[in-house]
Amino acid sequence: MAHETHMNTFNNIQKMESNEKKITELPKNAYRELQPGEEYKPVLPADRPVAEATPWAIGMGLLMAVIFSAAAAYSGLKIGQVFEAAIPISIIAVGASAAFRKKNALGQNVIIQSIGASSGVIVAGAVFTIPGLYILQAKYPEIQINFWQIFFSSLLGGCLGILFLIPFRKYFVKDMHGKLPFPEATATTEILMTGEKGGNKAKLLITSGLIGGLFDFCFSSFRLWSEVITTRVIPFGATLAEKFKMVFKFNVSALIFSFGYLVGLRFAVIITVGSLLSWLVFIPLVNEIGALAAASGGVNPFAAMSAEAIFAEYVRPIGIGAIAMAGIIGIIKSSGVIGSAFKLAVGKKGGGSDQTAIKRTDRDLKMSFVTLFLFLTLIAIFIFLIIGVKITLLQAIVALITITVISFLFTTVAANAIAIVGSNPVSGMTLMTLILSSVVLVAVGLDGWQGMVSGLIIGGIVCTALSMAGGFITDLKIGYWIGSTPATQQSYKFLGTLVSAATVGAVIFILNEAYGFVATPEHPDPMVAPQANAMAAIIEPLMSGEGVSWMLLSIGAVLAILINWLGISPLAFALGMFIPIQLNTPLIVGGLLNHWINKSKPGKDKKLANARHQRAILISSGFIAGAALFGVLGALIIFTTDNANALNLNVWSDPSGTGAQITALIAFTALIAYFIWETKRAKRDD
Repeated sequence: MAHETHMNTFNNIQKMESNEKKITELPKNAYRELQPGEEYKPVLPADRPVAEATPWAIGMGLLMAVIFSAAAAYSGLKIGQVFEAAIPISIIAVGASAAFRKKNALGQNVIIQSIGASSGVIVAGAVFTIPGLYILQAKYPEIQINFWQIFFSSLLGGCLGILFLIPFRKYFVKDMHGKLPFPEATATTEILMTGEKGGNKAKLLITSGLIGGLFDFCFSSFRLWSEVITTRVIPFGATLAEKFKMVFKFNVSALIFSFGYLVGLRFAVIITVGSLLSWLVFIPLVNEIGALAAASGGVNPFAAMSAEAIFAEYVRPIGIGAIAMAGIIGIIKSSGVIGSAFKLAVGKKGGGSDQTAIKRTDRDLKMSFVTLFLFLTLIAIFIFLIIGVKITLLQAIVALITITVISFLFTTVAANAIAIVGSNPVSGMTLMTLILSSVVLVAVGLDGWQGMVSGLIIGGIVCTALSMAGGFITDLKIGYWIGSTPATQQSYKFLGTLVSAATVGAVIFILNEAYGFVATPEHPDPMVAPQANAMAAIIEPLMSGEGVSWMLLSIGAVLAILINWLGISPLAFALGMFIPIQLNTPLIVGGLLNHWINKSKPGKDKKLANARHQRAILISSGFIAGAALFGVLGALIIFTTDNANALNLNVWSDPSGTGAQITALIAFTALIAYFIWETKRAKRDD
């Protein structure tokens, strides 16, 4: 009888596993708001354990963390762009699991992606700030930098980001289900699900990935056409740019317009309008103010400046002020959420019995562990500031308080930005951190080159924390849709952070030795590191007694308040103001396509419209994945050849000239035509 019972249990498990394998796509309510009483049931069953943190998953995840940390660090320092690693890692995870015939691979692939994706977020925190130390060292030889400074600022910042985000996981991924688009999480989840779907959908992802990747590779490496189309290409546009500093730009990247499809028309419009305000109103306005001064007998100081230069020096700070105020508004709006999140977290403090009563898919790390590890992390930061940065006890206390408060307050901002637009305004928030921390540090007697070092280290820790918070919320949303255990994701994220911090520390140190960050006879062609240069340019005058434009920051803050009063997302609008126009305008194309496809044949054939929408999401995901993977390939080619033009076919004497831009417009039109054609091939039963 016992044997019979055992066999029945075994057979039931087999049946359950068989049924699990038949789930080849997300539930119908994965991307929409739930109705009252409706529950979201993930792909993996919540009522029993699943294969997640296996040796295969951990090993592959750490390998991805090393590879993509090195590649992302190089690309970030060379061209100022840190590609999001989650998507290409997911593709590799799915492919490797299939190649090695791994059973129950879905849960393991989530862990591979989660561990490996630590690379991009850690790299962003490091390369946006730490190279500023090397840049300042050229002027202040007293500054000394070593591997451990880079490593610990990245590691401790990453740990802070994880720990501050954990209490907010339930709010962002569960309570706000269907209310936030999570564009990158959507793309990554669709890729992971292709490992379960197989067949035509996997082929479509591969096909669209190749098309999107090759398309971007054609302009980034082969230089077959220009990456950006500008109004300067026509005589009237050139006149507008010269006399009125009015320029419109459009990036033809498959990756960017695909993000526009995933975020939807509403957010695409808000972001783009913010950008248009900066480029078609504020930049010409600044120039006009200069022209009025010249009419009164003075000289227009902006006449010789390009629209891009005016944006960087005078308009972008307005965007930074708007982002900072949007963050404050977000904190005020979510004060109740913050309180309830921590009440919920404290309520979990009771121990094991409470944890076992919670569904596997709702189980976070115990709050007792989070609290203890947070305390230890803060102590480690304090010791690091005294020993590694070499500041006084009082200065270390003030710096620690600054890091803790800013990191905590901006954590929700970073997570919300990723959830809305798939882009984290981490550089803008870090600039604000530099300004605020510099004011505080100067007040306690820390200035000069020592103040610059302290400010950039503080900025590096905060930048990494915010970058991690934004990236990790993507991982947790993916896990929520698929049915991973949050506590498992959270635990192994620390391991990924450790490995990524060590890798990026070594890479930055080696790249400085090989190429440098400042032009010298030994290094005539240094790494560009644009963000780090901006950070260094801001902190030097602050610590040397010069001022910053509080007026511009205040204008941005007031504007954010006004935008919020109008019922518009201030963060999305501020992001548009801050990010260059060419990276925002393509979002409109994707947003319009999303609106058109979702509204096709209203009330007549909703099933077909939904099938087309799902197919379009898959194509968009493929475009993003392909562009990311080919971006890695391009970075590796440049790294190995030490030649940015290694694959340049030299089709154009001027790769950004009229001919190249016209060709770019034709190529982009063809890409959109393919997107529409492929989307319309969807069938009702897909």
